Amino acid sequence: MSDAGLAVLQPSEPPSGATASLAGHRIAVLVPCYNEERTVGAVVAGFRAALPMAEIYVYDNNSRDRTVETAREAGAVVRGETLQGKGNVVRRMFADIEADIYVMVDGDNTYHAPSAPKLVQKLVDERLDMVVGARVDTEEAAYRPGHRLGNRLLTGFVARLFGERFKDILSGYRVFSRRFVKSFPALAKGFETETELTVHALELRMPVAELPTPYGARPVGSVSKLNTYRDGWRILMVILRLFREERPLQFFSYCFGALFLLSIVLGTPIVIEFLSTGLVPRLPTAVLATGIMLLAFLSLACGLILDTVTRGRRELRRLAYLAIPATATPERGR
Repeated sequence: MSDAGLAVLQPSEPPSGATASLAGHRIAVLVPCYNEERTVGAVVAGFRAALPMAEIYVYDNNSRDRTVETAREAGAVVRGETLQGKGNVVRRMFADIEADIYVMVDGDNTYHAPSAPKLVQKLVDERLDMVVGARVDTEEAAYRPGHRLGNRLLTGFVARLFGERFKDILSGYRVFSRRFVKSFPALAKGFETETELTVHALELRMPVAELPTPYGARPVGSVSKLNTYRDGWRILMVILRLFREERPLQFFSYCFGALFLLSIVLGTPIVIEFLSTGLVPRLPTAVLATGIMLLAFLSLACGLILDTVTRGRRELRRLAYLAIPATATPERGR
């Protein structure tokens, strides 16, 4: 393990008395891992120092190295998930662990453990459901080529579709309330789970916040599992799927507009010629234009119907969310 890689991320002394006011809460640190033997020990040690009252869980996802042994030696509770993919691990962690506050962080030792008390404290003090640790890179190597641009594009796309409340939707460093975790459906399989977490909060209009946190490069010898183009494409597809499912009227209205314009472009010359001569010489084009126009109005009808269904589903999800007690402040008790 590279000492240089840990210098920026590990505190030189235990965190201050900020953790004292969190003692009344059950806090769980959740660390999904796949082949992270070089870094997971430092992650567990860092969060044990930052949140001494927390229970640290490392969920191994079929690692082929010594991730399990290293995490166990560092003092973490180690469990496993056999279905490959970060989304599958998140689903398992959220289902298994019972706590009041959940801190989720990747096991690659790029996130800043000493920032955890501040993130948790903000969630408790402001009675929030999610606080995202927005990444502020401390060195050029923290982001691989293309990642910075891809993150900005995807974050901007989500902001336009669902609302601009986050600057870094792909951050793996997040703090959740119990009601968020236990109401989250967790349908994603891979790295697109961060997008799903963000949209879940935006669609239910949960109280959320974002705090800047230092973000460092992976230590020497540690390899990222994220593929820039493949996983970026998957995340984009998830955004489009969620747009269709959560905003069906808007999605199918776009489809209606595109099909309507295409039908007009194809059909206008035929209508003009028919009005002038009384003939329809290009019958296949006329049939095609008519069919496209029918599809356009069918899309609009689907949007109207699905919008009603989606509103009902959103109400049920909101009721399920409200059925779980909010995170109480220590003064008021649990």
